[in-house]
Amino acid sequence: MAVENNMDDEIDQVSAEAMQIIMSAGDARVSCNDALKAIAEGNVESARELIKKAEGQIAEAHHVQTDAIQGSIGGETQAYSLLFAHAQDTLMTVYSEIHMTKQLLLIFEGYEQRIRTLEEKIAK
Repeated sequence: MAVENNMDDEIDQVSAEAMQIIMSAGDARVSCNDALKAIAEGNVESARELIKKAEGQIAEAHHVQTDAIQGSIGGETQAYSLLFAHAQDTLMTVYSEIHMTKQLLLIFEGYEQRIRTLEEKIAK
């Protein structure tokens, strides 16, 4: 019976970690999507702030993942969890979304600068 309780505790712990990762990564995704909307509206400063917020939120998720992995390396046994695998997948996907949003912001800023330069030439 003690082994069964120990296994249940492990599953509960892994599930709690997975949910923390999913929630933090989900919050980061929302901030990232809001940053994309701000880029589309031409609100660069708001987009920067939202990207910074998304990076903080994804860092929270990464911290939970890192702690779980370090525990496993340190000898803590962990049952396989499909939920934890999904959490890791979500974490990596949102990392990619943040990266792409940052690149789109750079592209947008480059276009804006080129347009300003052209407008200044035309105004002269």
